[in-house]
Amino acid sequence: MSAGLGAALKLFGQTRLRLGLDAYTLRGFKWDALQLLEYAAKMKLDTIQLDINTYQSLEPAYVQKVKDSAARLGLVIDGSMGCICGTSSGWKPENRDPLQYLLTGIRTTKAVGATCMRVYVGGSAERAELDKHVESTLKVLRAARSEALDAGVKIAIENHGDFQAWELRQLIETAGKEYVAACMDSGNAVTVLEDPLTTIEVLGPYVVTTHIRDSVVFEHPRGAVTQWVALGDGVVDFKAFFARFRELCPQSGVQLEILTGNPPRIVPYLEPDFWKVFPKARASEFARFVKLARTGRPLMARMVTGDPSVPEYEAALRAQQKYDLERSFEYARQTLGIGTRA
Repeated sequence: MSAGLGAALKLFGQTRLRLGLDAYTLRGFKWDALQLLEYAAKMKLDTIQLDINTYQSLEPAYVQKVKDSAARLGLVIDGSMGCICGTSSGWKPENRDPLQYLLTGIRTTKAVGATCMRVYVGGSAERAELDKHVESTLKVLRAARSEALDAGVKIAIENHGDFQAWELRQLIETAGKEYVAACMDSGNAVTVLEDPLTTIEVLGPYVVTTHIRDSVVFEHPRGAVTQWVALGDGVVDFKAFFARFRELCPQSGVQLEILTGNPPRIVPYLEPDFWKVFPKARASEFARFVKLARTGRPLMARMVTGDPSVPEYEAALRAQQKYDLERSFEYARQTLGIGTRA
């Protein structure tokens, strides 16, 4: 952090937010939980969101090893797992039963010393029948309520391209805010017609963990185009975003999930059929998104986009993941004043 920025934060009494990463950012490296913890410590981070699929085993001895490693390295772990909705396209049948899958995650999260666990319902495919998937998810959440409360673990549902912020807040409040919370993803916000500043205003009081990345958003003859980019390369006003973050959810770590390597995607809101899956969209929030698109522009920089399973792209995409993540750490520290470890 620059001396001037540090002095300004001190002057205004702002809490220095914890800086971390969501391990999925480095998916190309196929590192396990212990390797990811060592990397996070090398980057002098405060926290990390670890999915249970990065664990070599869920046996108690291994989970304890992960917990001990985090403590030795001075890192706070946020838990994470996948889809918990049995009716969603994101549900993996090999997980057998959504409730038992969720309970396994809660128990592992408690054992590793974390107090929250990110999950998701679905993605853009679920918008056509969102109410059905909400009901399915509520049944699973309610069945897990007692164990989550006893474990002291909040189930943090991500806005995963399925929910607008107000819809996710409604789900959290219906289930019970005493054990259900939000994993706020600033990148997914733009895919559902939201300025991330709307997302923080609506979800902020319920946020316990995050996925933070920047986006470019600009107008297109069919509506708008969005693309995920490294922190500072996009159009999101992160100075305003984190001013509200410090007020609404200072207890949450800032977990960077920098997902570059994806091509631009069109959001065709000028086409009538598009609105069939957004029947209750709020006009004022949509207007804010349109304003963001009108002030935006395409990414004017190089980015590798391609299929990571193709050998010619694999190494380049892996290198890009690490490069864009590490320069995003620098931007977070130097420009936004995030991070507590020098």
